[in-house]
Order: sequence, then structure tokens, then C-alpha cells
Amino acid sequence: LSWPQLLWVAEDFDGKIVGYVLAKMEEDESQPKHGHITSLSVLRTHRKRGIATALMRRSQQEMQDVFDAEYVSLHVRKSNRAAFHLYSVTLNYTVNDVEKGYYADGEDAYDMRCYFKGNGGASHKEEEEASSEEQAEEPPTEAMKKLEIATAS
Repeated sequence: LSWPQLLWVAEDFDGKIVGYVLAKMEEDESQPKHGHITSLSVLRTHRKRGIATALMRRSQQEMQDVFDAEYVSLHVRKSNRAAFHLYSVTLNYTVNDVEKGYYADGEDAYDMRCYFKGNGGASHKEEEEASSEEQAEEPPTEAMKKLEIATAS
């Protein structure tokens, strides 16, 4: 595992995993240093509680602090309005491009990016302050922990 700092889970009070974010650093040296969100998921029963936002922010912060990333990218289905709202409104991502037929079923994807402070985007702290007014409940940051990888003996 090359980027354990970018993989996070959210747990409920009983220790059950209710959400996760998987991310990586892109290794193409012809591009600026940046991260990529490969997967984000929160159980339906735990949505609208700020969990996805907290997971994304934590992974993004590690991209900045540990890997000195300039931005983070992701792909989202054009039909996924809830995810598009999370990324564009709450997390300040912008559409970089549309990738035709990106998904196996032929659906197009938005290629989205969020630039970090000093690289054309708002700082992590500014983003937190802006969306904290929108959230009714605090994200369960104390319930989040790094995904621990158990190695087989």
C-alpha cells in the first residue's frame, strides 16, 4: 500500500464501518503533483450527516500535508446529482472535462478537480468554515480512523 494516509473509514459508536474513502497519488511525472479519489461510499442509513464530507476533507488534507499535492481529481457519473452537489457545492470542486463513455455502461463522467490553497482554490480551513454553517450535525471525526491493513503471517 503506497498511500495509507489517504485511506479512511468512518465507524459508528459500535465500531461498524459506515463509510470509507479510497484515494491515491497520481504518479505521472508529466503532470503536476496531485491526488485522485478512487472511491467514496457511505451507508444509506448514515447519509446526510456530514460523513462523506469529513472523509473527503481528511483525505484531501493528507494529500496536501504529506504529499504536497496541488489538487485532487475524481470522476463522477453525470446522473449522480447528489454526489455532484457534494463535490461542487460543499467541497468546491469544478468540472475540468467530460469523459464520454467513461463507465462500463456507457455513461459519461465529469472529471472534477479541487485546487488547494496557493493553487487556485480555497484553503481547507476556509472550506470547513463555509460548510460548517450548512451542516446541522458535526461530522463524526472522532469515530474515523486510518484503515489498518492486517498482514498475513
